[in-house]
Amino acid sequence: MSFFEIVMLVCFGAAWPFSIYKSYTSKSIAGKSVLFLYVVGAGYIAGTLHKVFYNFDLVIFLYILNGVMVFTDVFLYHRNKRLLEATAS
Repeated sequence: MSFFEIVMLVCFGAAWPFSIYKSYTSKSIAGKSVLFLYVVGAGYIAGTLHKVFYNFDLVIFLYILNGVMVFTDVFLYHRNKRLLEATAS
C-alpha cells in the first residue's frame, strides 16, 4: 500500500462531491467536458484493474469510490443535457 497513491486518490476524490453537487443543483452542462469525465473514469477503471490483477490492497476501494463519483457526474451530465434540450424545444 503506497502512502503517496492514497494521498493522490484522496486529493482527487475530494473534488468530485463538489462537482456532483454543482451538476445536480445547477442542472447545467456549462463548463463540463464529458470527454474529460470519460477519460478520468477510464483512468480509475485502469487503476482498479491494476489493483485486481497485480497489486491487490485496500487502496482499491479508493479507486472504486472515485470511479463511482466520476460516473455519477457523467450520469448527471447526460441528465442535464436532456433537460436543456427539453426546455429548448
